[in-house]
Amino acid sequence: MKGRVVLLDHVAGREAAALMVDGRLEDLLIDLPDGFPPAPGAILRGVTDRPLKGQGGMMVRLPEGQGFLRQGKGLAPGQPILVQVAGIGAEGKAPPVTTRLLFKSRYAIVTPDAPGLNIARSIRDEGERDRLLEIAHGVMAGAGESMGLILRSAAEGVDEAALSADIDAMRDLALAVLADASGPPELLVDAPGAHEAAWRDWAAPDPDEVIERAGAFADHGVMEAVDALLEPNVPLSGGAHALIEPTSALVAVDVNTGPDNSLAAGLKANLALARELPRQLRLRGLGGQITLDVAPMPKKDRRQFEDALRRAFRADGTDTVLAGWTPLGHFELQRKRDRWPLAHLWPEGS
Repeated sequence: MKGRVVLLDHVAGREAAALMVDGRLEDLLIDLPDGFPPAPGAILRGVTDRPLKGQGGMMVRLPEGQGFLRQGKGLAPGQPILVQVAGIGAEGKAPPVTTRLLFKSRYAIVTPDAPGLNIARSIRDEGERDRLLEIAHGVMAGAGESMGLILRSAAEGVDEAALSADIDAMRDLALAVLADASGPPELLVDAPGAHEAAWRDWAAPDPDEVIERAGAFADHGVMEAVDALLEPNVPLSGGAHALIEPTSALVAVDVNTGPDNSLAAGLKANLALARELPRQLRLRGLGGQITLDVAPMPKKDRRQFEDALRRAFRADGTDTVLAGWTPLGHFELQRKRDRWPLAHLWPEGS
């Protein structure tokens, strides 16, 4: 199956979407089961609860449970506040929330309290940028000086009517939410379901094919790929492999060269892991502190390994900080928790 293909199916009665590129699974979205807290992207009206002294943050009461607001300066307990879920809480911890709301659609992101019109840097043609700015100015006129707009890369080449309607919908939604800031905790805008999120976030480049039907996952190899992702072992080139094992404190990644114990084989295995790691973490839904126990390699080759990691994560959509080497020779990363682990979402026996 060549090209970029989006599969829309259901798993245990919940929406699920898979992105296949040349027959390989590149991304996977699954609706949360009942009883889970709101997913990242949900916008809620909360009530400030208690400041966390020494951390500068504040707990926020939500419709169900609490959220953690990192910047609580100037807020008093009992104050209604609009927040957006920004990630997944670590085991047993409140999810992080932010007051910087983003209203994201297929082509645009409306940004209250962040004025200005911006266009994705990937759109480089000056004539096209001028055209998009003209459309954006027309739609956002009258929205208020404090409301900004970012045109996403998928907006390139979109006709004026479709783009204007897309921006208009997000602008109106933002204005409606901002006008509903007072009252008790309430979910105002839920995070998109898997099918909507796939349509919104996998639009650039446009898929070559979209298949929506029951059994699409089974027919195109998604089920077998997920079975592999639920196991710790990750095969690498040259007979090497890695083990990815999440714990309560961190995600441990152990790289093994297989039968060849040479330093050259170690470097080769480590570079293969660097190229594959973003995809594995994305599909497995893993984040937080990640510690790599790399295969033995000459210290002079560490820079080459770091450069390979940096290139690989630059193409990934999740914020990841390369923290560097530890005294014991491990390499550490810090990755934003922006989705639930696959093992928590995938039903047993599927």
